[in-house]
Amino acid sequence: MDNFAKINFLGASGVVTGSKYLIETSELNVLIDCGMFQGIKELRDLNWHNLPVDVTTIDVVLLTHGHLDHVGYLPRLLKQGFKGTIIGTAPTLAIAEIILKDSAKIHEEEAEKANKEKFTKHNPALPFYTVKEAEDTIKLFKAEVDDKWLQLSEHISYRFNYNGHIIGATFIELDINGKCFVFSGDIGRTDDYLLADPKTPEWADILFVESTYGNKLHPIEDIEATLSKIIKETIYNKGNLIIPSFAVERLQTLIYVLWQLYKKHKIPNIPIFVDSPMGTNVLEVFKRFPKWHKLSLKDYTAMCNHVTIVQSYRETWSTISDRRSKIIIAGSGMVTGGRVLTYLEQLIDEPSTTVLLVGYQAEGTRGRQLLDGAHEIRFFGKFYPVNATIKSIESLSAHADQKGLLNWMQTIKNIPEKVYLVHGEPTALDAFRVKIKDTYNWNVSIPKFADVDKVIL
Repeated sequence: MDNFAKINFLGASGVVTGSKYLIETSELNVLIDCGMFQGIKELRDLNWHNLPVDVTTIDVVLLTHGHLDHVGYLPRLLKQGFKGTIIGTAPTLAIAEIILKDSAKIHEEEAEKANKEKFTKHNPALPFYTVKEAEDTIKLFKAEVDDKWLQLSEHISYRFNYNGHIIGATFIELDINGKCFVFSGDIGRTDDYLLADPKTPEWADILFVESTYGNKLHPIEDIEATLSKIIKETIYNKGNLIIPSFAVERLQTLIYVLWQLYKKHKIPNIPIFVDSPMGTNVLEVFKRFPKWHKLSLKDYTAMCNHVTIVQSYRETWSTISDRRSKIIIAGSGMVTGGRVLTYLEQLIDEPSTTVLLVGYQAEGTRGRQLLDGAHEIRFFGKFYPVNATIKSIESLSAHADQKGLLNWMQTIKNIPEKVYLVHGEPTALDAFRVKIKDTYNWNVSIPKFADVDKVIL
């Protein structure tokens, strides 16, 4: 094979979302992750553009995990001519299937609603991709095991390594002609409620590291005490606690923690409604893949029985009409879409309502607007006044903080030739670059979207 590899930074470069890294060699072209951009309009618009590479030449996609910003662009890849294989761990592909089908359904429904109610500049508004296109994508999935080197071609092999974060998540080692490329994916936290600690790399010639919390340390919070206080205040105010939640991991963690609080007599038996079809499906993934998490079947069953699963849109409205104080956990985590918007439409103008944000809120999302104190938010073509109390718990984030990221890298025995900081906002990326330089004295760069680099093999 030729003596160089070409790296194309096609997403999550200078920003948090849209992870895509294409490695071109004379033997094989490998795409690591294929995510959607989320957040500000300028980024979301990029989703509608074809990639600045010849997609028909991509042979294989390797997925670090199943989150939308790592898999959500896959149907568009097929539309542009991709015919290769999409490989991930079995739970990653199970999650990706749920997310792609669910987001396709939402895309179709939102396009239909926009056309019907005419709150769109496009005529007609089109879904980003359809359920049929998502199903065609899923047909290309191939599940592989973790912790084992697997051959892609004569001089290229890869290995998935357990990474915490969400069920099935891995970091990827890609060996090209003896040179080791390491892609961190999203790195999980130690001492997680549901997941084991991430494994760590031992060697990396070329290192791609996520930097979501590259400039932050997670606050030391007593999550159970904070949640108990918020829940008791909600009951006292005769209001509702709405928790916008990511369907994967965060929702399951919340169900577990709330069940534990009740078991320990730290909260009363307040009704808990889980309104996230996708999150409910993810609960089934936990049942199917017990080796990928810490829950026993007994605890899994008990925590699921402690909540009411909302099965239909009709039940969503019944939940809103229920006059009792209650907890509502609904997608999506950054308030970008999903069932949570229906609850906010009806309840965010009520002073007795509390909205609790429990994860990273990307720039340009409604979640970030609420976190930053917006007096109104816009969805369904209208502005809604924010009279609810907005609170946040950062300690439930599924991402390692700056200290966790540095610890994840400290087991690397060599000095990497290149370290690329990805998957972060500009301030986080730059702060983390300085910290790595100060801690390890490594050569660090911060690529931007559409940048190209070459590596000598």
